[in-house]
Parts: sequence; structure tokens; C-alpha cells
Amino acid sequence: MREWLRAKWARLAILAAVVGPGIITANVDNDAGGITTYSLAGTIYGYRLLWTVIPVALALYVVQEMSSRLGVVTGKGLADLIREQFGVRATFYLMCALLVTNLGNTMAEFAGLAEALEIVHVSRFVSVPIAAVAVWWLVTWGSYRVVEKAFLLASGFYIAYVISGIMAKPDWGEVLAATVTPSFDATLPFVLMLVGMVGTTIAPWMQFYQQAAVVEKGVATRHLREARLDVAVGSIMAVIVVWFIVVACGATLHKTGVQISDARDAAMALQPLAGRYAALLFGFGLLNASLFAAAILPLSTAYSVCEGLGWERGIDQKLGDAPWFYGIYTVMIALGAAAIMIPGLPLLKVLYLSQVANGILLPAVLVFMLILANRRDLLGQHVNSRGFNTVAWVLVVALIAMTVFLTTASVLRLG
Repeated sequence: MREWLRAKWARLAILAAVVGPGIITANVDNDAGGITTYSLAGTIYGYRLLWTVIPVALALYVVQEMSSRLGVVTGKGLADLIREQFGVRATFYLMCALLVTNLGNTMAEFAGLAEALEIVHVSRFVSVPIAAVAVWWLVTWGSYRVVEKAFLLASGFYIAYVISGIMAKPDWGEVLAATVTPSFDATLPFVLMLVGMVGTTIAPWMQFYQQAAVVEKGVATRHLREARLDVAVGSIMAVIVVWFIVVACGATLHKTGVQISDARDAAMALQPLAGRYAALLFGFGLLNASLFAAAILPLSTAYSVCEGLGWERGIDQKLGDAPWFYGIYTVMIALGAAAIMIPGLPLLKVLYLSQVANGILLPAVLVFMLILANRRDLLGQHVNSRGFNTVAWVLVVALIAMTVFLTTASVLRLG
């Protein structure tokens, strides 16, 4: 019995040492833009899109598992592998697209943070600079272990959406039935929302960040099973949050016909319907998600660019030893925060352009990853199995099709 307990504790210790990158990456994907999408889905269509959480969880796990496995087995980041295997030119174009995309998304996170605190009457001219300095200080002066703990703590705060969903008092029988019953309308608005629900699940920064985090954490190949569990737990946590956001808005705003334009509107509108505390929790969730993503997106960019160009990088590096890494991180935060305080900035157009860049970049990243994940000279026995490849290619083709659809719609709206 003693030996059994000792073995169990040893296994738990290994798991605790490995988990982090998968949980953090999946949860950050529920950022300000994602929360707005899910809020609108619940408000406009009620529970009809709840069934999407199942394919969303599968797609998220498949893509992020490949990213994690590539990092664990090769000990190299994704940009590093792309540069080595596909050349400098391909890497350069990918990095340019990633910079544009992540800068636009960073602006969106600071916009979400500003809107969340404006619910409690805090000016963006106060909240945004303080938040920018806080996330910059955390990464610049903290070690990887400290930063990861802070990010894991932020992942736990997404429970605010779970509580908001419960406080909305939905008809749980109706909710569960909608979760397992696909619903579809052959109308452009419905298709756009459906694509948005699934398409916002995977963004290019996620693969670069997760693989870089796995490498910096030093996860060994013998702990690949624990790394997979980390990805699975993160994927499940992320879709549970999505599910409860849709439930909260479907049970209240949809049933009363309230119109909203973003997540802040959803939080404000929840107050008379689900109570003041439900509204505050929803707003707190938006604040946490925005602050969390405002730290991660610039960090992902710094990792990727420095990997692609062969520069020193990593949170455990001192400021003087990795000047480009910290310089890129600082500039991304400064530009993203400053943009929110510029009067008259066409932020909506900037966000659409970032989605166009995202649409250009995502298909290439996914195809590169699938090619790399099947290279036996890189992964040995850990290459994709035939069954995994089948599922992965189907999901990738579907994600590419959805991304092209969303990109085309964004270009048309820009026109």
C-alpha cells in the first residue's frame, strides 16, 4: 500500500511539474474578442450554438497536442523549426503576418480591459496605463516559474463565467438538449456566427506560444503523456467557459430580446435580468481575460520573432542578455495600450485587418505543423499516427475553409 501511494504521489508530482502551457494557452484563447463572439451567439441565437463546443474541444486538442509534442520531442520552438526546415524566407513572411495580427489583437485586449473597468466607472486613461505597466513588469522582472504561476491563477478566474451562467437560472434540460443536438440555418448571419464560434478557437499565436513555453519549461520526452493531459485539461476548461457564456446570455438576453454589440454590453444588460453580482462577475471575467491575453499575445510575438531570427529569448533570460526579446515585448504592449487612448482611431478597422492577417497566417501555420508532425527524422516514433492524421487533416481543412470564409467577410466589411 505504501509503495502504491508513493508511486501515485510521484506521478502527481511529475504532472504538477509538467502542466501549464496547455492550460494557459487554451484559456487565453477566450480573450475579449472570443468572449464578445460567444456573448453575441447566446444573445442572438440562444442555446442553438451550444453544440459547437464539442467540435471546438476536439479541434483545439488536436492542433495544440501537435504543437506540444513538437516542442517536447525536438526541444525547439515552432518558428525555430520552420526556419530550419522551410528556410528564412518562409519564416520572414510568417513573422510579418504574426506581428500584424498580434498587434491588432493586443489592441483588442486593451480595449476589452478598458471596457470592463468602465462598467465600474474607471476611465481607460487610468486603467490601460496601469494594466500595461503591470503586465510588462510581471514578464520583464519575473522568472518563468513565477510568470507561469500568475498565468495559471488567471486561468482559474474564468470560473466567474461559470458562476454567471448558473446565476442566470437557465432551463438545464433545454440547455443539455441543445448541447447534443446540432442546429443550422442556411442564412448568412447564422453561418457567420457558426464559423465565428468555431473559428475563434484556434489562432496562430497559440501554436507559437505553447511550443515555446513547453521548450522553456524543459518538458522531457518521457513526460509526453503528462504534456498531452495538460493540453486536454486546457481544452476542456476553455470550452466549459464558452458553454457557460452562451448559456448566461441565452437564458437572459436572448429570452428578453435585449440587443448588445460587445461583451461589455452583455455584462451591463445582465444586471437587471440575472442580478448585480452576475453582471459584475461577467465583467470581471472580461477584465481577467483581457489582462491575461494582453500579457500573453506580446509574449508569444517576442518568442516567435526571436526564434525565427535566432535571437536569445525566454523569460528566464536577463534583460541585458535578451534585449530583442524584451524589446519586442515592450513595444507590442506600448503600441497596443497607446492605441486605445488615441481619439478617433479606427479601432474596428484595425481589428478587421488583424483578422484578415490571421486568416492569411493560420492555414500556413497549420500545414507547416502537420508536415513537421509527420517528419520521422524530427519526431522518430512520436510522429502522427494514421488515425490522428486523418482527424487532423479533416479539422485543418475545415478550419482553413472557415478562416477563408471569415477573412472574405472581413474584407467585404472593410470595403
